[in-house]
Amino acid sequence: MKYRKTSAWTGLASGVAALGMVVLSASGASADGELHLYNWSNYFPPELLEKFEKETGTKVTIDSYASEEDLLAKLQAGAGGYDVIFPGTTTLGVMVEQKLLEPINVKDMENFKNVLPAHQTIAGDEDRTYSAPYMWGTTGFTYLPSKVPGGKMEESWNAIFHPADELKGNIAMLNEMSDVWNAAAYDLGISKCTEDPAEAQKILDLLMGQKPYVKVYSNDGTIDRMVAGEVAVHMQWNGAAHRVKAKQPDAVYVYPKEGVTFWTDAMAVPKGAPDLDNAKAFINWMMEPENAAIASNYTGYSNAIKGSGEFLKEDLKNDPAVNTPEEYGDRLRPYQKCSEKSRDLRERVWTKLKS
Repeated sequence: MKYRKTSAWTGLASGVAALGMVVLSASGASADGELHLYNWSNYFPPELLEKFEKETGTKVTIDSYASEEDLLAKLQAGAGGYDVIFPGTTTLGVMVEQKLLEPINVKDMENFKNVLPAHQTIAGDEDRTYSAPYMWGTTGFTYLPSKVPGGKMEESWNAIFHPADELKGNIAMLNEMSDVWNAAAYDLGISKCTEDPAEAQKILDLLMGQKPYVKVYSNDGTIDRMVAGEVAVHMQWNGAAHRVKAKQPDAVYVYPKEGVTFWTDAMAVPKGAPDLDNAKAFINWMMEPENAAIASNYTGYSNAIKGSGEFLKEDLKNDPAVNTPEEYGDRLRPYQKCSEKSRDLRERVWTKLKS
C-alpha cells in the first residue's frame, strides 16, 4: 500500500459504492488487481487498507483532495484513474445528475443488510444505485477554554462571526464553501437555499466582517492546528474535534443553537473506473461491521453499519462530539438540495470572500 498526496487536487470525500447484480465478496477481488482510492487526507486508516490488501491480495493506492468542490471539478474535467471516491451529500446528487458515476446497485450487495435503516437511502441517490455510506457527522466549532476570553464561548455561531477583539487572527475556518455558507445563513436566520441576492449579500457582508479575525481557511491540519494551540477556535467536523480532545482534553465542541449541518459521506465509483470489480468488492467489504468500526475508531466519526458498536473504542462512544446529546437533537439540520440559482449565489459569494 502506498499514499500519494496530490498537489493540484484535494477535497472532501465520502464513500459510496456497491456491488452490481452479481454479488461479490472481498475475496472476489482479483489478486493481481490494483485499487485506486481518492479521499480526503487523513480520512482513512492505513491499517484498514493493509487489512484489505492482506485479505484480497489487491494493491491499494490512495490520493487526497482538499475540498468537495475540487473532487467534483476534477470528475467534470474528465480526469480518470480512480476506482473509489468519497463524495459528500452536497456533490453526490450532482454527480448522479451529470452521469459521473457508475451504477453499482449497492442494495444488491451482500453486506447491504448491515446498513442501518436511516442510511439505506440518501438525497440524490434515494435507491442507493450509486453510493454506499461511509462516515457521517456534524459541522460545528471547537475552542480551547484557556485561549478564549472568560474561558467559555456561547453556543452560537455569533461567537465566531462576531468574535471578541482578543480573537483577532486566532480563528480558523474550514475551506469548504457549503459549510461556511450554511453556518453564516444559520447565524442570520436565512434559508441556506436562498435565491435572494440581497440575502446573499448579507451573508457576504457577515463573512467579510469576520475575515480579519480568521487566521486561515483550511481543511487540512485542523487537528494539529488545535492541538498545537495555533488558534483558539476552529470551525470543525465533529470527528476532528474528537481527535483534538484526545490530546487537548479541555477542548469543547459546540453545537450552535441556530443550527448545525448534519452530513453524510459516501463511497462511489467514478465513471470509467479502471477496476470496477475490485471497486465493488471494496465497497461491499467496507460494509462489514468490524471494518466500519476500524474506520470510525480512526476518523472519530460515526458509521452507518449495525453491529459495529462492539468494535468501537470506549472514548468514541462517550464523546458528546461524536454521539450528539439528546438535547441538541433539534439543532441538527439535514442536507437540503438547493436550486441552481441558489448554488450560483453561493459560488459568487465564496469567490468574492476568497479573492
